[in-house]
Amino acid sequence: MNKEANLAALAADLRARLNRAAHQYYTLDAPEIPDAEYDRLFQELQALEAAHPELATPDSPTRRVGGAILDGLQPVRHVVPMLSIRTETDTTPKGAEVFDQRVRDYLASEQRRTQLKPTDERYRAEPLGPEAQAILAGAPVAYVAEPKFDGLAINLRYEDGVLVQAATRGDGETGEDVTQNIRTVRQIPLRLNGKAPPVLEVRGEVYMRRDDFEALNERMRQKMAAGDKAARTFVNPRNTAAGAVRQLDPALTAERPLSFFAYGLGEVTPPAQGGPDFASHWQVLQAMKSWGFPVSALARRAQGASDLIAFHADIAGQRDGLPFDIDGVVYKVDSLALQRELGFVTREPRWAVAHKYPAQEQLTTVQAIDVQVGRTGKLTPVAKLAPVFVGGVTVTNATLHNELEARRKDVRVGDTVIVRRAGDVIPEVVAVLPDKRQAGAPEFTMPAHCPVCGSDVVREEGEADHRCTGGLFCAAQRKQALLHFASRKALDIEGLGEKLVDQLVDGNVVKTLPDLYRMGFVSLAALDRMAEKSAQNLLDALEKSKQTTLARFLYALGIRHVGESTAKDLARHFGQLDAVLDASTDQLLQVPDVGPVVAESIHTFFQQPHNREVVEQLRAVGVHWPEGEPAPAALLVLAGKTFVLTGTLPTLSRDDAKAMLEAAGAKVAGSVSKKTSYVVAGEEAGSKLDKARELGVPVIDEGGMRALLGGEG
Repeated sequence: MNKEANLAALAADLRARLNRAAHQYYTLDAPEIPDAEYDRLFQELQALEAAHPELATPDSPTRRVGGAILDGLQPVRHVVPMLSIRTETDTTPKGAEVFDQRVRDYLASEQRRTQLKPTDERYRAEPLGPEAQAILAGAPVAYVAEPKFDGLAINLRYEDGVLVQAATRGDGETGEDVTQNIRTVRQIPLRLNGKAPPVLEVRGEVYMRRDDFEALNERMRQKMAAGDKAARTFVNPRNTAAGAVRQLDPALTAERPLSFFAYGLGEVTPPAQGGPDFASHWQVLQAMKSWGFPVSALARRAQGASDLIAFHADIAGQRDGLPFDIDGVVYKVDSLALQRELGFVTREPRWAVAHKYPAQEQLTTVQAIDVQVGRTGKLTPVAKLAPVFVGGVTVTNATLHNELEARRKDVRVGDTVIVRRAGDVIPEVVAVLPDKRQAGAPEFTMPAHCPVCGSDVVREEGEADHRCTGGLFCAAQRKQALLHFASRKALDIEGLGEKLVDQLVDGNVVKTLPDLYRMGFVSLAALDRMAEKSAQNLLDALEKSKQTTLARFLYALGIRHVGESTAKDLARHFGQLDAVLDASTDQLLQVPDVGPVVAESIHTFFQQPHNREVVEQLRAVGVHWPEGEPAPAALLVLAGKTFVLTGTLPTLSRDDAKAMLEAAGAKVAGSVSKKTSYVVAGEEAGSKLDKARELGVPVIDEGGMRALLGGEG
């Protein structure tokens, strides 16, 4: 064997020994070698890889210590969506009975449909399997019950047994790539044990143990005492874990003591292609353990509602003594075949539920009621409280949601109140003890003017929330206004993302929208992580954005209730910005699909001097668009019609077809309903076409659409 082969074999042996030792220590809590020996082996591998970089592999333990600082977290599209599960509203043991009965009722309703109307297409259903038939005959439903961890959901993707990607849940469809950070979590295997399927996605929760959290805060307190101004203590384990996972510097993540529990699967190679063939969720948990993942020892099988109730009570009794935070338990139907039969309602599985515990409550006093202005202009009254320890954290603020809620509860300064951490996350005032109230305490009222910018505060008819009307001027809404203004459907300013907006606003470089166009190269290049080329690219993008359309400009202003479609209607109807600025509510009501609420919102927005000033300044810095006369109603041949596009059209892109329809006065919707006038279907049309046929909505092709447009194109 030559020298290169010897070195490769040595590196492989060191990796295998270190990975096994880490699994024994961090996952099984049964160390097999002393720490000093682990450190010696690690340093030997580290030196070997440094001398021979070609020997480093993705599953090397040396990858756990952090890597290069990331420019930003990149989006990751989940192959299998990471959907949320329903939360049972009843936090008493009865909640388990409610869920069990719901499972049975759904199976029974499907059975009834099949038996009563077997020839009716609307009620056609596959025959229920033997497990479902047995349940309907009285057999208990088999479940798996697990603790509900209070951490951050993560999807781990393995290919040929090696970790290749880790992503946060995000919105369920798209998460953020946190692979480099997740490599630092020692409970997560970089290479799986045994034979793994070619593609395997494991889902679970990254969390921080309570003792690790306390030790971390103690280190922070010591740093603060030593004069480290950057050091700070953390609020709770959940937020600390989530923040660590989403760090841009993996080295900082590596300093946080994170842990992991696996509880489910995402994409997996199907059995026909060499993947596993599981019959139950319990088998999935056992398989994940065999691959090297930590699975909660508290998980157990349960038969029927009585076992679920017992599990809920048992975990409640252990909750305070557990080494990690939980906010409830989760019940899942064990049989995967039965899970498929139960399916989903909206985007939640019928076969699983989160059963939370009653929130913890404490007494304290209201020291003041402040009004906070959110990023979208919503005003929220917040009770400032005498500090009180609730649900594992010290609470000093509690939301009162809105004026109506504050008055309903009749919360006043000086009151003694019951505070609860709703869902163990957001503190709220549950009730007031009126017998302890000081005489003469005034009722709370929402201010008439924004506490941040002084603009008028309004509450729209039928809404509970008050809002600041100074959207383009209010400092509290500045970041949101800038991001919306720069978005793709608005002025489409490439490169002006959230992190850069944070820097521009926090550094007082940009205070209002026109300031974007007054920035110079020097001020941009001086920002953190802003290279000269990036600064010039942004300036070029800003210059390009000055030439736009009236519809885009109106949409970019972020007027409440004015979306992309309404902005186009306004531009078509009025033709010129000044006509929109000076329009009365009655004139605005003449615009197609603009009702009283939208008309009042537009009118109020442009009546604010601050907003009009920003508009004029934007014009002054060169933002412009072609203006013309209002579109004659006779040319809007499709006014009042609603279209839905599906599939691939022969010669038009989806955006081009949409633009043509809207130019003729039509609305283009994203889903089919009874109000849809036409569905335009191309190749590979999907569920929208099926829905149209089901509802009897006319279906046309591109040629039919052009005919309705009067032969355009």
